[in-house]
Amino acid sequence: MSKTKETLCLTFPPEVSGQPVVCNLVRINDLDFNILKARISPKQEGQMTLEIIGDRKQCRAGMRYLKELGVKITPVAQKIQRIEDSCVHCGLCTALCPTKALRMDLNSREVLFLREKCSACGLCTSLCPVRAMVLETENGIWEAIAEGA
Repeated sequence: MSKTKETLCLTFPPEVSGQPVVCNLVRINDLDFNILKARISPKQEGQMTLEIIGDRKQCRAGMRYLKELGVKITPVAQKIQRIEDSCVHCGLCTALCPTKALRMDLNSREVLFLREKCSACGLCTSLCPVRAMVLETENGIWEAIAEGA
């Protein structure tokens, strides 16, 4: 049985944000998961970037379960790339990276980018002074989030 990995951005309505939704999602549907980012707003609306891992049928059943609870599901169809020739290794991006995908190597004084840890939140793209951190959308178009801000 082949496993698939889906990265999803979930938005939980206030009436659901205090329930064990993710626990039930993975238990009922026999899925593995990795929480990449999570927060609850002052109005108790939850937002989470979540990787779910399982066979395709289990992932689909899990998404149906979430929709039945009123959870909005948005596939993460983007990733962050670094333009190596542009990066000056100033380290500004490391200050806001919630997953620590960007961190400073204390010996070489260079910024390391660990793509496998990146949740594609985009904070680094808005902070990079030389626009070395860019967002690659699903259709292959590169854009700096900061340019649209």
